[in-house]
Amino acid sequence: MSTDLFSLKGRTALITGGSRGIGKMIAAGFIAAGAKVYISSRKPGACDATAAELSAGGGTCISLPQDVSTIEGCKALGEAYGRHESGLDILVNNAGAAWLAEFDTFPENGWDKVMDLNLKSPFFLTQAMAPALRARASHEQPAKVINIASIDGMRPNPQETYSYQASKAGLIHLTRRMAAQLIADNIVVTAISPGAFASDMNITARDQAEFVASRIPSRRIGTDEDMQGVAIYLASRAGDYAVGITVAVDGGVTFASLGV
Repeated sequence: MSTDLFSLKGRTALITGGSRGIGKMIAAGFIAAGAKVYISSRKPGACDATAAELSAGGGTCISLPQDVSTIEGCKALGEAYGRHESGLDILVNNAGAAWLAEFDTFPENGWDKVMDLNLKSPFFLTQAMAPALRARASHEQPAKVINIASIDGMRPNPQETYSYQASKAGLIHLTRRMAAQLIADNIVVTAISPGAFASDMNITARDQAEFVASRIPSRRIGTDEDMQGVAIYLASRAGDYAVGITVAVDGGVTFASLGV
């Protein structure tokens, strides 16, 4: 077995929504595995601060602030990245949003904002970054696209987050369709469906960890290492033959649970 099966040494990665939460977890893991990491988020101050924090340990993390909720924003991020690098090994489409409202009053803007960022942007950012991904991709070392979905796209969540759940289900299927197309260019597309991880988006897991853990078969919420391990697997040589899959990282909620 190769000793560098899970190494990302010499590779470059771009992670959207990388200033906090799951994006930041993945960025830290990629840096520890040897990658040069670019992070993007819509808030320049937060993006710059996280890049400085993650670089402090000796790795390289570079801030590229950008709102990718529009096609124009996706193209702008691609152009900004292109001013630094000629190729890209790993793209992580992590930026996302959620909206909670009752069915009878669920607003159109709560639908459009979530669907645009969670479903449309991963497609058009991957499109914008495709030349850079193709520049690094080879049969021996494919480039990687990792979409961050959710277990809410794999089974219904009782919360009334209609557009969020629909967008994540769509992203899982989009991952399969993109994988079928891009593997011809030696680009492997996969997805991760996180369960309960403490973040500003999942404030219940963050603020009521014990309660949430009591409803998870593994009896705990996810840690940084849980997310990093799966992301590094998919991004590295170890995941080269895993094409189009979606990995649930949820302590058993989706596949080892007897009920909600």
